[in-house]
Amino acid sequence: MATTRAALTDDDIRTLVKGATPDERAVAAHKLCRNIDRYELTGEERVQAQEILRVMAADAAELVRRALAVTLKNSTVVPRDVALKLAKDVESISLPMLSASPVFTDEDLAEIVRLGGPVRQVVIAKRPRVSQTVTNAIVEYGVERAVEAACANDNADFADRALAKVIERFEKSERVLAAVAYRNVLPLAVTEKLIDLVSEEVRDHLLNHHALSAEVALEIAMGTKERATIDLVDQAGRAPDVKSFVGHLHKHERLTASLLLRALAHGHMTFFEWSLAELASVPHHRTWLMIHDAGPLGLRAIYERAGLPARLFPAFRAGVDTFHSMEFDGGAKDRERFQERMLQRFLTQPANAAREDVEYLLEKMDRISQEARKTVRLSESA
Repeated sequence: MATTRAALTDDDIRTLVKGATPDERAVAAHKLCRNIDRYELTGEERVQAQEILRVMAADAAELVRRALAVTLKNSTVVPRDVALKLAKDVESISLPMLSASPVFTDEDLAEIVRLGGPVRQVVIAKRPRVSQTVTNAIVEYGVERAVEAACANDNADFADRALAKVIERFEKSERVLAAVAYRNVLPLAVTEKLIDLVSEEVRDHLLNHHALSAEVALEIAMGTKERATIDLVDQAGRAPDVKSFVGHLHKHERLTASLLLRALAHGHMTFFEWSLAELASVPHHRTWLMIHDAGPLGLRAIYERAGLPARLFPAFRAGVDTFHSMEFDGGAKDRERFQERMLQRFLTQPANAAREDVEYLLEKMDRISQEARKTVRLSESA
């Protein structure tokens, strides 16, 4: 083998095959593997190199087999049969190959996930590219750590039904659910399933970075799924120095679209105005004029300048329009009336004509009315 023999003496090759100690054979194996990986091989040379790699893979010394696995883990020259043999070896040898080797087929990796145990599953889940064939196997057979690793790997390709099954299998695992939530792209159905299961922080991320139907965004804004944040929203409404309070929230990255939508849904318009001014770097008086502009362009312009998600604009539009249409008397029913009016306003938005959306909003309005009537009855009986 011309290129290899140019870099290795006959003594090196003899040492590789018949070296007295594992250390000697491992040094020779490492040297040979480096040269196999370094040089462009002809077809005949590749065949000869692969035969030598088979000799290495069969060596009784772990050091020799490890030299092969570590040095050629990214190489296409390793024969598939050798890669599969090393994949079944001890972890110091199998894991380097499984982490990156391009020799394995998707079917090979899926089978190793099924039979290979938790450590191998995790390594495969973190590979530079993981196909749907492999992620399907991880979802089906993987332990929690492996599924979390795959979900956290944005180069792992998941079918929508596979992500749905992840949520079904691990609905009690905060780590797995968070890994799903922080993926770059999520199907709408998966995002909305997660809303009920994840922590407040992760829920905020979902609202700010992934598509949600407008009715779910509104329900979150009204606190039915985000009660832990209501205290902050109410604090925003009571803050004596709203500008400083908003600046503090912005500095600590808490001035999110979800918080602004919840604040607006609770009628805290002053907080909303100062928040848009802070995010858009526009003076408050100009922001106020744009928000309360009677035309259709002012709110959208300041909203876009603030960098808020375009998909949530209809919900903010409904909130501002509702605020303009109401007179607040400071009574206990202000919030309920505002929320009910906001839903009614949103129901008339032309972009939201889907039947299931209409049915959802009507049901939501009924619940608000029932709660209001219940409150009245309790106060009258007291």
